[in-house]
Amino acid sequence: MSREPVEHYFSPAPAGDFVTREIAIELAGHALTVFTAGSVFSPDHVDAGTEALLRIVPELPDATGNMLDLGCGWGPLALTMALDAPHATVWAVDVNERALELTRRNCERAGLTNVRTSTPDAVPDDVMFTTIWSNPPIRVGKAELHAMLERWMPRLTPGGEGYFVVAKHLGADSLYSWMLTTFAETHVVTKGDHYKGFRVIEVRAN
Repeated sequence: MSREPVEHYFSPAPAGDFVTREIAIELAGHALTVFTAGSVFSPDHVDAGTEALLRIVPELPDATGNMLDLGCGWGPLALTMALDAPHATVWAVDVNERALELTRRNCERAGLTNVRTSTPDAVPDDVMFTTIWSNPPIRVGKAELHAMLERWMPRLTPGGEGYFVVAKHLGADSLYSWMLTTFAETHVVTKGDHYKGFRVIEVRAN
């Protein structure tokens, strides 16, 4: 008997009805009500990895450059960036069209006009980033995960910083070792703090 293919939150065009629901959250000291839906990552709450990242990352500078939420889901990191750095342009990037639509709606509802939602291929090649925050899709597989990081790490501006949160039991240390070797000539890669089973890998571009 054949099985229906398993659909993941990293599917570009999720099947099934797009039925939104609302959840109440707090980000960057703001009480928000946001839209989520099935077939996106952690639709019921801000996931533990994202919470760990938000606890550990340093305060954002009041900058005017570009910042990147890589793998935005329904938008908790992009919303936080946009609230904390209102003069920056925040790029919320995801392959999941449903996630991008939810992020658009959530930013609009929060009155944020400095967020651009985009698929990876639609981000202009000349856009560089002062900051990258990411709770990367570890379950997509090593090959795709490594390709994603190889694509976006070079787009940090000199001195730009990236923060990537990974569960320890899902290979945080092995990903750190790979990044340390792969980007040895172009980036400083360090083990950041950990919180409730999650490790943040910190990157600074040379």
